[in-house]
Amino acid sequence: MSDVVLFGVGDFAQVACEYLRHDSPHDVVAFTVHERYIESQNLLGLPVVPFEELEARHPASRCSMFVAVGFSGVNRTRRTVYEECKAKGYELISYVNSKAIHWGEVALGDNCFVFEANVIQPFVRIGSNVIVWSGNHIGHHSRIGDHCFIASHAVISGNVTIGEESFVGVNATFRDGVTVAPRCLIGAGALIMKDTEEGAVYSVRGTEPREIKSWDVKL
Repeated sequence: MSDVVLFGVGDFAQVACEYLRHDSPHDVVAFTVHERYIESQNLLGLPVVPFEELEARHPASRCSMFVAVGFSGVNRTRRTVYEECKAKGYELISYVNSKAIHWGEVALGDNCFVFEANVIQPFVRIGSNVIVWSGNHIGHHSRIGDHCFIASHAVISGNVTIGEESFVGVNATFRDGVTVAPRCLIGAGALIMKDTEEGAVYSVRGTEPREIKSWDVKL
């Protein structure tokens, strides 16, 4: 068992707590967010600790962390918090659900969360700070870059590369061998048949890609 503090108090953090409690060797001991965002001192029976006080109350020498933040700002918010936690010296755990299907150890970085019913074929490599929600197919020899979010029921064929900070919506499909450039937003149900442009949005209608603006994208 290892003690873990979850960064976040939203839906994802609450769901992650349940999975870690019942399907991992980790013991969740607290939640944390920046003090200005705290609305309650307790969540799911655990204390909510101001991030500014975390080192004093749950130091990196005794606790690991997981950043349970979604895809706000096309994953930039989670990346920023991830880097803040690393800078404070915390180890960031990764979790692969016991009901995910894979062969051997999954090659992935830190602060990853892989939900149930994912099929991960051989020779797949997943970067750091990647969320893979339930029910996806990730084909052989594919690469998922750092700070990505893969929603449910995407089909990623073999030898596909997903660039860092990209978001993949539910039911998106990728032809084998395509490369998704960094910071792309792939809409729900989109079919990607060729390489994409960096920082672009691809919708189910297959229209010309649009540049992602600097403001947060709300989905």
